[in-house]
Amino acid sequence: MRYSSRTIARLPADCAPPRAGGKTVYKLVRTSRLYEQIVQQIEESIVKGDLKAGDQLPAERDLAQRFGVSRTAVREAVKALREKGLVEAYSGRGTFITDGTTQAVRQSLDLMVKIGQPEGSTHLAEVRAILEPEIAALAAVRIQEPELTTMREAVAAMDRAGQDPETYIEADLDFHLALAEGAANPLILSLLDSIVGLLREQRLRIFRVPGGPERGQIHHKRILDAVERHDAEKAREAMRSHLSQVRDDSQAPAAKRAPGKHAAH
Repeated sequence: MRYSSRTIARLPADCAPPRAGGKTVYKLVRTSRLYEQIVQQIEESIVKGDLKAGDQLPAERDLAQRFGVSRTAVREAVKALREKGLVEAYSGRGTFITDGTTQAVRQSLDLMVKIGQPEGSTHLAEVRAILEPEIAALAAVRIQEPELTTMREAVAAMDRAGQDPETYIEADLDFHLALAEGAANPLILSLLDSIVGLLREQRLRIFRVPGGPERGQIHHKRILDAVERHDAEKAREAMRSHLSQVRDDSQAPAAKRAPGKHAAH
């Protein structure tokens, strides 16, 4: 798994995406707004004719490896491309380039619920409390080894993140999305995908709560342990405890910390 905070010097030859003539379409992305750079590169490929209507994009995991970013960044990029009407995603088939003439009418939850609004944080907390404990319980029963591996890698990345907030946040999001994948229900995954932007904003806003990453990691490891043991009730309880911790940290006053020392959940 590759997390978005890392700058990768070179793309391995066997991971380079093909295009007409065997040349590489994409470049490694290197700044903080990773998903926007992915969108830009794919848009450029469409304009140049390297990608045409009906072409299928590589799988999410493959794209993440090729760009040298996290799967979360790829998800956000694909979501942005869908909103622009440049791609369509079909369950069980993949994501395809559209002809650009029919843009679906979508109301993003990111536009409906803004964290900066007075009730935004409360609304998001309620949605997570409804969804995520049951997602954890389902995942404990249904999860497969690839999703467990992603969760373990995400926890390890958060442990290593230290003072790097972007690495921590990307790994945190990957942890929760892998859990949703483990529930083996595409509607659940779509619902959680739809609030990824809000989840990121929530984490950004509680960076300065002292001890946040450490508390979050305690709960992440409890969730992972319950899921690995396929204990649905323990997974549900562990997620509820985690969300309670997130809610408390979200409401705590921010404290000034040394640069780079941040919190996320």
